[in-house]
Amino acid sequence: MKVQMSTDAAEETRRSLTGASGVEVRWIMPEGFLELPFEADDLDELAERVVQLARRALPGADEEVHRQWAAMCAANYDDFIEAGVQYAGFVTTEVDGIRCTATVNVSVVDLDDRAGSDPAGFIASTLRHLELGQIEEVVLPCGPAVLCVGNRSAEVDGSLTQSGRPEPIWTSFIQVQIPLVNETVLVLEMGTPTVEGWDVFSAMFAGVTKSVRLFDDQGAPLVMPG
Repeated sequence: MKVQMSTDAAEETRRSLTGASGVEVRWIMPEGFLELPFEADDLDELAERVVQLARRALPGADEEVHRQWAAMCAANYDDFIEAGVQYAGFVTTEVDGIRCTATVNVSVVDLDDRAGSDPAGFIASTLRHLELGQIEEVVLPCGPAVLCVGNRSAEVDGSLTQSGRPEPIWTSFIQVQIPLVNETVLVLEMGTPTVEGWDVFSAMFAGVTKSVRLFDDQGAPLVMPG
């Protein structure tokens, strides 16, 4: 599956991805997001593109910090591939004078064979069993979806901490899973380690999820049943 991107306006950017089964997904990202590169001719080109992104993300930092930041991003690519991530972007802004950051990932994963005729209900039941957070079934313009709101712990590389040692960090997240008719699931997730930006980022992410539209291989709109 390949991400196809095109810019339609300065304020917002339309994104799309198309699977081999012919279901195309389109959504709109708000202004200000920087995106990790996913397409390159070889690893050297990909590494250089990540370093270029580091220069944009950390304009006041020196080259060594840029390369450390790029190396940290590059270390996540294996996880991205394993998780089926097709888009990964992040934004940094100030909320009430506090510098806040958030990430948004979009991925496509296989639907569990046991999902049956109510895949959204099956996903919701599974997530509740795993106790990942607060679970709710919702209906988006593109069809039924499952909303999960929770918190998880991750480790920050020592090169980016004041102590110089790896340190844990808690991230609050919203995940939306949309089962598709081709036996896959579209997963969108927003995460932020800065609680001060939660209200701003969650409202932004609500707009992203509501912008999701689905199309068949002839370009006709699709709405998932349910």
